[in-house]
Amino acid sequence: MSGSEIGILTAMSYDRYIAICRPLHYEGVMTKGVCYQLMTISWLNGGLFGILYSSGTFSLNFCRSTKIHRLFCDVPALLKLSCSKKHIIINVSVAIGVFYAFSCLVCIVVSYVYIFSTVLKIPTTQKQSKAFSTCLPHLIVVSTFLLIGATAYLKPVSDESSPLDLFVSVFYSVVPPTLNPLIYCLRSKDIKSALGKILWKVKRSGIMER
Repeated sequence: MSGSEIGILTAMSYDRYIAICRPLHYEGVMTKGVCYQLMTISWLNGGLFGILYSSGTFSLNFCRSTKIHRLFCDVPALLKLSCSKKHIIINVSVAIGVFYAFSCLVCIVVSYVYIFSTVLKIPTTQKQSKAFSTCLPHLIVVSTFLLIGATAYLKPVSDESSPLDLFVSVFYSVVPPTLNPLIYCLRSKDIKSALGKILWKVKRSGIMER
């Protein structure tokens, strides 16, 4: 999930870069085919990391408690329970994952450097605000994903269950992917209109029941 999510966020930053820095070429560059390819690559990378981590997990020996104080069987928690001294596959997977995440982060940062430099050259404040508003939701999701992810993986695994650990696991794995469609869908007039009709029908049915 983490590998797929960071790939999708990188693709979305590229989309924002094309929309703001090269608006006249947007329709020609960000075609449906390109979007499908970017999403497919992100999901395949996430699946590859899942396979590597799973194969590394199956190669471990466990001789301690089988209780994991996390929402899911994450790698740090599994390594704490393992009595295997060597876990080469896990180490290789982590190294590849760190390189992949760092590469995506560099792409996102470079995209926003170009975006901000372009926006600051816009003469009117109103257009600048509009451009920044298109990037703000994506920046919030990226920041949330990276900060919570760093907290989840860099925090030492505790021997006892902690509500904070469970909250971090849920927030890290559920909230950022849930926010992805909202970044774009709520800016679409068609989506806003459809959502407004649904809310109006729900409100109307509630009034009629009363």
